[in-house]
Formats: sequence, C-alpha cells, structure tokens
Amino acid sequence: MNRGLLSVVIPAFNEAATITQILDQAGGSTLPDGVRMELIVVDDGSTDRTRQLVAEYASLHPGIPMNLMGPEKNQGKGAAIRQGISAAAGDWILIQDADLEYDPREYGLLLQPILEGVADVVYGSRFMGGNPHRVLFFWHTLGNRFLTFLSNLCTNLNLTDMETGYKMFRTPLLKSLELRENRFGFEPEVTAKVSRIPGVRIYEVGISYYGRTYDQGKKIKWRDGTRAIWCILKYNLFSYRRPS
Repeated sequence: MNRGLLSVVIPAFNEAATITQILDQAGGSTLPDGVRMELIVVDDGSTDRTRQLVAEYASLHPGIPMNLMGPEKNQGKGAAIRQGISAAAGDWILIQDADLEYDPREYGLLLQPILEGVADVVYGSRFMGGNPHRVLFFWHTLGNRFLTFLSNLCTNLNLTDMETGYKMFRTPLLKSLELRENRFGFEPEVTAKVSRIPGVRIYEVGISYYGRTYDQGKKIKWRDGTRAIWCILKYNLFSYRRPS
C-alpha cells in the first residue's frame, strides 16, 4: 500500500558535529504504514565538513533516498528552505533542522492529522503536551512566547509555538506561497501567509525538544528576534492586500 511520500528538508550550515547523527535518526524514523520518505539536505555554504559528510553518508546508505544540494556561499536558513521546497517531490514537506533539537521519531506524530484528512498544516509545539523538554533560558522562552503572541494577534490564530522548527505542510499548499525571507524570518513569514489561505486547516501537536546552548552551536541571536518582529508586522499588516 502506497500512501504517499514525505519530503524531509534539512537546511544545514556548519553542522558537521551533528549531521551524520541527524541523518541516521531521520533515515531510521518509523513512519505510518505505506508512507515513504526522501531526505533533501541543503548545505548552506558550510565551511566545515558538513557537505562532505552528507555525500559520504549518501554513498554508504544507498537505500535512503537522499538529495544533496546548496549554494557555495551562505545565504541563510530561509533561502536554504526555499531551495529544498523547490526540489521536494513528496506529497508532504517537513522542515528538519540539522542539529539534534527535534526528534525524527515524531514524524508520524506530525503526519497523523494530515493522513486522517483533518489538517493541511501541522506545527509541532514545544509548549504543549507531556513530551520531554530541555530546560534552558528564561528570556529565550519569553521571547518565543512574545513572538507567538504577536503573530497570533495579527493572524487571528491560536498557536502556542509559532517559532517551532517542526512544521509540516501539504506540498501543493507550501509551494503555492511566495516566500522571501532568507534567514530566520521564515517562521513568521510562512505563518502569516499560510493563515490567509481560505479554508486552511492548521493543527498543533506536542513534541519533544532537546534545545542546544549557544556554546553547543545554537545560531539564533537577539537580532533574529527583532527581525522576526519586523516580519510579523511586514507580512501581516504592511504587505497584505485583501482580495478584491
């Protein structure tokens, strides 16, 4: 029984320390019966051995459908995600960070509402459910909650975690969006644009979260938070044109 193909888009920049492990976890994840998977790794101009390690992994694991691509120079996470979306051949697209903060064993958890025919988009929330969550920085969490609140205020959604790195979409829906953000503005931009699709069905499921510290390689900084605020306002208020 062939129920469809899941495209897992993995943007990666200087993730040599974790890329092999995340490929192992993603490639070995258990999916619902009949669901197949492809991995699309977009190396965003890494200056370490990330690209080489992915190429070596692909050659050693020919049974895992894998596509390695990406620019020579760093362009940003949003740009890498757009390239991965363009290359995706699946029925659904999931964004998977190349670090170890999100657990590929939960792919089926995000996919289930779509397979049941009740959802078009599923966000994995770090702030709901009973799954494990690493305790990290108060101000970082407060910032995430503020950005979610501001986004909800503009979109009239009731998300608990707009900034989550785990988002799954029906492929035609995601490919229909004109996405522009090159860095971490992808999250508020895609949320704003998805929210305006007539009849769209957005669900949340609780997920695990194994957050990294900045010493361990976490890349998002306070400047990205201020950019996220601008993106929420830009894509919800300043650039929105109501249909005639």
